[in-house]
Amino acid sequence: EGSRLKIESRFVYFRDLTINELLRRPIGQSLEFFSGIKLSKKEKELADELLKEIQMRLNFLSRVGLDYISLERRAGTLSGGETQRIRLASQIGSGLTGVLYLLDEPTIGLHPRDNQRLLDALSDLRDLGNTLIVVEHDRDTLEKSDYIVDIGPNAGNEGGRLTASGTPKAIIKNKDSHTASYLRNEIQIDVPKKRRKGNGNYIFARGVRHNNLRNIDIKIPLGIMVGITGVSGSGKSSLVEKVIYNGLANIIQNSSLISGEFDTIDGAEHIDKIISIDQSPIGHSARSTPATVIGVFDLIRQLYAELPDSKIRGYSAGRFSFNKPGGRCERCEGLGRRHIEMHFLPDVWVECDAC
Repeated sequence: EGSRLKIESRFVYFRDLTINELLRRPIGQSLEFFSGIKLSKKEKELADELLKEIQMRLNFLSRVGLDYISLERRAGTLSGGETQRIRLASQIGSGLTGVLYLLDEPTIGLHPRDNQRLLDALSDLRDLGNTLIVVEHDRDTLEKSDYIVDIGPNAGNEGGRLTASGTPKAIIKNKDSHTASYLRNEIQIDVPKKRRKGNGNYIFARGVRHNNLRNIDIKIPLGIMVGITGVSGSGKSSLVEKVIYNGLANIIQNSSLISGEFDTIDGAEHIDKIISIDQSPIGHSARSTPATVIGVFDLIRQLYAELPDSKIRGYSAGRFSFNKPGGRCERCEGLGRRHIEMHFLPDVWVECDAC
């Protein structure tokens, strides 16, 4: 029955529940169940410490807003925000002190309702006696932090300088910091006065019931930018990736992707092609660069192959590729760096001295 346990294990009961039935309950209900258990003297000797530990860990998950998730839920079906908060809850539950935690944009993609829960969890980690360094642009996080380091003022060769550092109250007075200008409300991102109305066509998905989605019908206008929002775990990624993308790719491009459950998707005739741009790494090889990924490198190599010096030497476009023998540096095989094994220490990469 998909429980991943043998039938013998499923015949062991605790308070009229098998381990299977218990794991299928939402965390909130599991916490209520374990909090309400009354133990006999003999049972206390066996299970008192176990129950305290179970209650504590479930409580951490509940406090970061995950009380609706069942404990047996597969990790692959969790949203990014849910996964991050489970990791945070496990760190709070470990009770470690004197640890330096580094978090890179933990609020990215989080709904404002979930922001506060995340910040509460981070504050709990700090209060245990740990240090948190958070890379962040979120206003709530900046205002709640104890100390801010602002780097800028702009990107690339116009950045890389320390524009301000100090407490939020001290930073807000700094005239050189872009961040401070936003915190003072001198600069803000204006809401557009006009909105496009679209081209009159729609995608209509009916009976969508994948993961947390409960048999919804959704109508999406075409020819405009559409934002899909909601609290963490409400079903945004399930709708966009598993139903709309996989479903339409199967209809339009005859793909064989495994899609989420739905009844029908209408309006596919208004679309020529569907492309997913997600957060997976752009390059699958160590030689990938922005030039190779967007295809401009092919054209630049053709240009160099057309030059008089190349014609004299008989160079083709492949001569200018660092992916093929012939033109590339053979000492590093076109990587630009050489890999040195250190055996008992981590491997080291050094810049290739030949090229």
